Amino acid sequence: MPTAVIDGIPTRYEVAGDGPPLLMFSPGGFDSSLEGWREVGVYRRLRLLDRLTERYTCITFDRRESGRSGGRLERISWAGYAAQGVGLLDHLGIGRAHLMGGCVGCSTAAVLAVAHPDRVLSMVLYSPAGGVKYRMKQHARFLRHLAHAEEHGPAGVVELARSTDAGFTADPRVGPWARVIRRDDEFAERYARTDADRYQVTVGGMARLLFDRDTVPGPEPEDLLTLDVPALVVPGQDDSHAPSAARYLQECLPLAEYWGVPVTEQTERSAPARVLEFLDGVRE
Repeated sequence: MPTAVIDGIPTRYEVAGDGPPLLMFSPGGFDSSLEGWREVGVYRRLRLLDRLTERYTCITFDRRESGRSGGRLERISWAGYAAQGVGLLDHLGIGRAHLMGGCVGCSTAAVLAVAHPDRVLSMVLYSPAGGVKYRMKQHARFLRHLAHAEEHGPAGVVELARSTDAGFTADPRVGPWARVIRRDDEFAERYARTDADRYQVTVGGMARLLFDRDTVPGPEPEDLLTLDVPALVVPGQDDSHAPSAARYLQECLPLAEYWGVPVTEQTERSAPARVLEFLDGVRE
């Protein structure tokens, strides 16, 4: 698959299908690779990507620090995740595109739309990650990693990350840069030499600022309330994808449509059809 260097970070991506561009922010939390659209949870069952490529040019990619994309040791923000998407559009010469987020990808899609509404035709926000239990889970994950890093140092994190295939979601001890540590020897060497106290500050601040609310993290509600971008919101139904998170987006987005169908009734037949109905109804 091709790779684009965006703000110094290699980004693996794939372009499939034909039609208007649809930039897709992958599900999977801190393991948000492009394969997530076919392999993760509800998306595997619904086969959304297969249907969407019939009428749209679908652009999928590995989020930075995920899959085979690169990364950088810094306090990562939602704006940084959104900048990766904008950079990929620029790399492909695409001025405006539809956006689709799955799970945590909804946060990045919404942040991109707020920052660059002129680049966005519409948004599909499918099973947005959020809710009080989601926030608590994320903070607990970072705390476990920071405890391991405090005891063993960044060099110990490198040693552990290279001894297992688990990602940050499955084993928080390996941290959010585990994928890059395994693939990039130069990055791993720099990471291992990082000052331990500085590392604690960087990662602690990242956790606090990424997951600072009990609903959908990322965009500020006041920005969403003034965002004139058509959106389709589809709810999830578990501790990481609380229905309240989807309702929050419906409440905040002036041009939102809400597909209030329970997850058990979101099927391979009904879900792609509803998404296509929404996208086809958007006019430039």
